[in-house]
Amino acid sequence: MASLLYRLGLGAFHRRLLVIALWGLVLVGAAVGSAVAPQAEDSTTTMPGIESQQAYDLMAERFPGAASDGATARVVFVAPDGQLVTSAGNRAVVEDVVSEAADAGAVASAVDPFAAGAVSEDGGTAYATVTFKETANDLTDAEKAPVQDAIDEARASGMTVEVGGDALADQVEAGGPAEGIGVLVAALVLVITFGSLVAAGLPLLTAVVGVGVSVLAIGALASTFGLSSSTSSLASMLGLAVGIDYALFVVSRYREERGKGRTAREATGMAVGTAGSAVVFAGLTVIIALAGLFVVGIPTLTTMGFAAAGAVAVSIVVALTLVPALLGFWPNAVLPRRLRKVARNARKAALRGSASGAGRHARRRAAVRAADGAVAAASAEDVHAAPRNNGGSRWARFVTRRPLPVLIASVIGLGVIALPVLDLQLGMPGAESKSVSSTERRAYDALAEGFGPGFNGPLTIVVDAQGSADPRSAVTDIHDRLAGTDGVESVSAPRFNEAGDTAVLSAVPSTSPTDTATVELVGTIRGDRAPIEAGTGATFEVTGTTALNIDVAQKIQDALVPYLILIVGLALLLLMVVFRSVLVPLKATLGFLLSVLAALGAVVAVFQWGWGAELLGVEQAGPIMSMMPIFLVGIVFGLAMDYEVFLVSRIRESYVHGESPKQAVVSGFRASGRVVVAAALIMMSVFAGFVTADESMIKTIGFGLAIAVLFDALVVRMAFVPAVLALLGRWAWWLPQPLARILPMVDVEGEKLTGAAGAPRPDSTEPSERQPAGV
Repeated sequence: MASLLYRLGLGAFHRRLLVIALWGLVLVGAAVGSAVAPQAEDSTTTMPGIESQQAYDLMAERFPGAASDGATARVVFVAPDGQLVTSAGNRAVVEDVVSEAADAGAVASAVDPFAAGAVSEDGGTAYATVTFKETANDLTDAEKAPVQDAIDEARASGMTVEVGGDALADQVEAGGPAEGIGVLVAALVLVITFGSLVAAGLPLLTAVVGVGVSVLAIGALASTFGLSSSTSSLASMLGLAVGIDYALFVVSRYREERGKGRTAREATGMAVGTAGSAVVFAGLTVIIALAGLFVVGIPTLTTMGFAAAGAVAVSIVVALTLVPALLGFWPNAVLPRRLRKVARNARKAALRGSASGAGRHARRRAAVRAADGAVAAASAEDVHAAPRNNGGSRWARFVTRRPLPVLIASVIGLGVIALPVLDLQLGMPGAESKSVSSTERRAYDALAEGFGPGFNGPLTIVVDAQGSADPRSAVTDIHDRLAGTDGVESVSAPRFNEAGDTAVLSAVPSTSPTDTATVELVGTIRGDRAPIEAGTGATFEVTGTTALNIDVAQKIQDALVPYLILIVGLALLLLMVVFRSVLVPLKATLGFLLSVLAALGAVVAVFQWGWGAELLGVEQAGPIMSMMPIFLVGIVFGLAMDYEVFLVSRIRESYVHGESPKQAVVSGFRASGRVVVAAALIMMSVFAGFVTADESMIKTIGFGLAIAVLFDALVVRMAFVPAVLALLGRWAWWLPQPLARILPMVDVEGEKLTGAAGAPRPDSTEPSERQPAGV
């Protein structure tokens, strides 16, 4: 693989104009496709394999055409203190709103709360349900205006009027204001790391190109595959983070190879062949982890995983082609300041000394050769001098001298942070999690106060009485038995289909939709199914938004451990192939588990327990978004492999070239420690930018990923890993002979490229390579 990527890097370097032109065409093509593609329609999310979905499918079959796909608005009216909504003046205001809404051309129906009995017992609150003909995404501002104007007029009367539902809800943005700040922080980190604006700008430019292609492609395919805005947001988040990091690793290795005396052409090939190999491997682990989400069996999760995997794949190709092409245009601009000055002076001198009759291309080639030669000569002294200490090597020496205390501190620290995972509760936060500044949240609170906390999350009971001799009597019996269940506040009168063999009941719990008591109530009703159905000849199933959220949470919770086992097994196998070791993969896997569990613990503490939630704009703590933990596991796995490969591969490279195990750790950190820290800071800043998003899932994932990178890169890879390697010594690289014969050789370190670039390796004076013990 290293040899193939070496040739790819050289090809992109030589044919840089063609490469850039091709990427320009891809970007334009994706933009045109996104512009001409039809807008994605609101698609009904299906959750196969759960009771809620089965009940919903039964309703669709037995009540054809009854379910409207149009957007709804639940208009909530609250009378001023000391007044009733049923008083003459307030009643007239409510009826005017219903009348004006019903007359709007885009409205299918508007239900009068006084006719429907939608008034609270104390008479202080009422609600009207307005159903539109179109979905929320298809409604225009002009179509919503008559209803909104009627609501505004009602507010002017002195009544409190709030609106729930999706019809008049504000469209939320996936990202927040700090998303741009995150990119600026990334730019600052790159400038500090490289000391060059060009070297800092190149990873940002290529990452933006990759994200642009990915997001535009998702827009072009959204209608075909039913992709949501969350899909695009996740792809953008991951594509930007890994895109910057992958380009960072290639550019960093290019600078290192130039510092060893290689020409720009040779250094580009070596950078793509070595760092590019690690990019491919690390990127593939992210892709596999994301694509593997299909095993959960939830279509929405599958599409989001595949879309994000596609964005990562684009970032890999960009790092392997566009980055070396741009290096061809600015071969010296990305170098440290001292070498840039040497190259610039040599180039000027070569141009001044060129023969007057020489052609422009000949003079340019001479200037390039002169600059390369000057940089090589200036680097020769550094190559043969004793390695200079930096922050990475000093930290590694500190850890290798005290490996046991560092190991114990890192494990205990992450373990304590992970403890809240034991109380992990999965769910699907709704309007109650939105800001109190939103009318949806205020409508939710008003309904909960006027009609009880369970009103916002009724359970829909679908009764199939086809097998009963007297369907109506059977439904009545089930209705009465459900009404007598502890925790059920009320059960509505049954609504039968035309055939009279199926009925729908609405059971209102006495607790809120996200309360654990509601989860227990659903379990109780389903658990008592046999006695409730006894003697009726009918069967029933429980569905509704609340039951659906409970079922999805349980399905994902059941899939989390098998998925984690799959990811851990994959990590062991891949790392065993890369490092040809048994204990290094075990160490990496344990570190991954520590970081992901600690990240989940932090998410539970903030978003479920509410610790510091207000600092992140979280209005209401509650259950963790059902899909979030499994996304976190998959993504963190891939990111953890990034840092593991880039850091430990350099340690292994030093070890097989004759250094002692502890000295190899120091050398590996000297070469890669600073870059890994910079990459981690960049990822953290990008992910943290999404914490300001209004969409709950994006906010939670952004925080989870940012904190996971903090734990994995700065605690596990910087402390846990070197401490374990120092304690294991030569045993870290042990591999039984049977496994050594079976496992394929993957040249992530680029050992086969020795001498391929036409320049001697700077470490050619070191002892000859030796294989780790047991290989």
